[in-house]
Amino acid sequence: MPGLILLLAAALYLLTFRPAPDGQVVGVAPPATRLAATRLALPDLGGRTWTLDERRGKVVLVNYWATWCRPCRRETPGLVRLANQYRARGLEVVGISLDQNGQDAVRWFVRRYRVPYPVLLPPSGSAVPRQIEAVPTTLLIDRQGRVAKTYVGAVSESTFRSDVESLLAE
Repeated sequence: MPGLILLLAAALYLLTFRPAPDGQVVGVAPPATRLAATRLALPDLGGRTWTLDERRGKVVLVNYWATWCRPCRRETPGLVRLANQYRARGLEVVGISLDQNGQDAVRWFVRRYRVPYPVLLPPSGSAVPRQIEAVPTTLLIDRQGRVAKTYVGAVSESTFRSDVESLLAE
């Protein structure tokens, strides 16, 4: 009986946070029609609060992911390279872990992939996980704090690079 309960709980979790099909891209908006990003303030792995408002003037790539998500694991090395390469030019990458396995799994992932950018953990009961339909989901935020592009599913590093270059040039 406990095994059945565990299996049902796992199935419910996977239905709630299912991996998105690779490369599906939605929500492209020209500058004049971009909407303001939702206010975001979450604790990072060190317990410090990270806020999107404090990043105004930078291009921000917000990546919602989970350690169990295979497309997320494929996408992470490219995000690490982008964060390292474009930091000095005004790009900030931030990851938001939707894991419910605790901080240890997330910390292991961050070490394994050498993630140089902040990783945020929505607190228990947060509405953030309910706002994301699939992982990975990534938001590209322009310097004015508006959503320039939304990606659902794993995205190639070259696509991110092209879109980041475009926003950095604005």
